[in-house]
Amino acid sequence: MTSQTPEKSPSRKQRLQEKQRRQLAVVDTIDKAEAKLRKAEAELAEAVAEAVEVFGSEQSASEELGLSVEAIRGFLSLVEGGAGGAEEPDGAGETVETEPARSPAKAKAEAEPKPELVAV
Repeated sequence: MTSQTPEKSPSRKQRLQEKQRRQLAVVDTIDKAEAKLRKAEAELAEAVAEAVEVFGSEQSASEELGLSVEAIRGFLSLVEGGAGGAEEPDGAGETVETEPARSPAKAKAEAEPKPELVAV
């Protein structure tokens, strides 16, 4: 009796299709993460803008939030410029709905590790 292996190795075509499927899945995951990042940046910018109002000045907000004045101004420009912000990555034309701004204490907690904008 001859022994046949029920599992044969995938063909080159099948290996290539699997590799492409995994690559597309990774690209899709990255796209979704970037959309979440843009939304989070918009929410953080709104919270920082509220903090500037509550604390009375960019300098006071900077001291209370532990952010540089330049970072504060960058977030304010995102709020004021809307989708036309200079630092916004590709997809700047997309509108992002944000929740109402949070309390300054919550904004400070969110602002601790300052997100770096990365253009893709």
